[in-house]
Amino acid sequence: MCIIFFKFDPRPASKNAYRLILAANRDEFYNRPSKAADFWGSSNEILSGLDLEEGKEGGSWLGISKRGKLAALTNYLEGRQNPDAQGRGFLVSNYLTDNLDSFSYLRKVSNEGHLYNGFNLLTAEFKANEDTVCYYGNKGSSEPIRLKPAGIYGLSNSLLETPWKKLQHGKRLFSNVVGRTLPPDGMVQELLQILNNEDLQSPDPAQESQGEGYSKPMLRSLSAVCVRATGYGTRTNTIILIDAAGNVTFTERTMINSDISRWSTNSFQFQLNEVNNGRMLGGGYYDVPSWKSLPTSPPSPTPHSHKP
Repeated sequence: MCIIFFKFDPRPASKNAYRLILAANRDEFYNRPSKAADFWGSSNEILSGLDLEEGKEGGSWLGISKRGKLAALTNYLEGRQNPDAQGRGFLVSNYLTDNLDSFSYLRKVSNEGHLYNGFNLLTAEFKANEDTVCYYGNKGSSEPIRLKPAGIYGLSNSLLETPWKKLQHGKRLFSNVVGRTLPPDGMVQELLQILNNEDLQSPDPAQESQGEGYSKPMLRSLSAVCVRATGYGTRTNTIILIDAAGNVTFTERTMINSDISRWSTNSFQFQLNEVNNGRMLGGGYYDVPSWKSLPTSPPSPTPHSHKP
């Protein structure tokens, strides 16, 4: 189902502060084939995990590019889904490869929202002269919105900021951590603790009402920030930090071979090639491969750090 907490502060007052702090869980069936986060192909331009489910290969749930584009997806909790609907993961992959800005892309998606089961989509651009984060959910308003800067937001499996108990609980913990001045390593460790909080926040009438059709034991399991159910639950934690200078730290902790006792942690650090008045700062433009050409072999499970 997934959950995302993020603080968006385009122009932080301190050089030690962050323009973006994002902490996200991916909840999925443990045996669904996926590729852990890595850069796509040989260009080292786009970084994300990838879905390898048949018919949905190349979709993603969270990704970022060196051009400063970021997208994140959660599903909308609903009892009945259309098995013939289009794969929602392509909404993330397509944005990362598209030349449309974040708001224009969501307006395009809003015209096609009926083709998908329920979803929430965040799109963002981090540029030298302006940072933008936008949101659209196909079960809410027909128009996307631009989020106000210097805000702390939470997104679970209802519309943005819907006050489910798990969202409020996690957001309180998140707010306490991001209000402190911490180096990247310290911030990542604190946020990982939040993402692995298994405290049940049930009963929650709002969540249960939306999840009509799910069993009570399943809804109870879904009431925690970190979900644990039989064969299903939180299998990936992701932290993304962008500092005032455009340095990105992307950390992913992911389950190995459907075993909740075995995890791999990988960290990537790079600097954004920020666009200012049509020019790229810090490097040139990159060729972006289509998802169909992406490698499918998973990276080594050994924890390591990447600085491409």
